[in-house]
Amino acid sequence: MRSSAVTDGHPGPYGAGGRAAATQPAPEGEPPQPAGPASAPAPAPDGAGTPDESAELARMTDRYKRALADLDNYRKRSARDLQARVEQSRESQLLDWLEAVDSVERALQMSHGTPAADGLRALLEQMETILARQGAQRIGAAGEQFDPERHEAIEARPSSDVPDRTILEAVRSGWAIGDRVLRPALVIVARRPESANG
Repeated sequence: MRSSAVTDGHPGPYGAGGRAAATQPAPEGEPPQPAGPASAPAPAPDGAGTPDESAELARMTDRYKRALADLDNYRKRSARDLQARVEQSRESQLLDWLEAVDSVERALQMSHGTPAADGLRALLEQMETILARQGAQRIGAAGEQFDPERHEAIEARPSSDVPDRTILEAVRSGWAIGDRVLRPALVIVARRPESANG
C-alpha cells in the first residue's frame, strides 16, 4: 500500500519533503493560509532613513547649496567685470573726444575775430553737447577753489584780490563724470602775497 504523502506525483499535505507545511493563523471563519517566504522589513516612513543615508543626504544638500552660492557669486563677478570693461571703453572714447575739443579751442583762440571763429564756436558747442549727453562736464573754471584731486596747478601767482588757492585761470579744462575725474584741469592758482604773510 502506497503512502498517502504522495498521490500521482503531487505533494500531499506534508509537501514534497514530507514535512507539514507551515500555516498562518487565519481570522475566524476563514481557512488557514500557507506562510510565504520571510517577509521584508516594512519600509521606513517618508523622510526617515538609515544614519548613512541621512548623512549622505546632508552632504549632497550642502554641496548643492555651495554650488548655488558659487554660481551666484560668479554671476555677480561677471556682471561687475563687464560693467568695468564698458566703463573703461567709454572713458577711452571720451578722452579721444577731449583731444578734439582741445584742438578746436586752440583754433578758436587763434582765429578770434575772423570769419572762421563763428563756425568753430558752433562746432565746439556741438561737441560739448555730445559730451554732456555722455555725462561729462567741465571742471576747473576760474573762481573755483583748488582741489588737488580735480586740478593740477602749473603756476601760482601772487594775488590779494581772491582767497588763497583760488583758480585764476584754466589753461586746459578738466573733465569729469560725476565724482570720477576723466582728466584733471591744468590751472593757475592764486597765492597770498608775501607781504600778507607777515
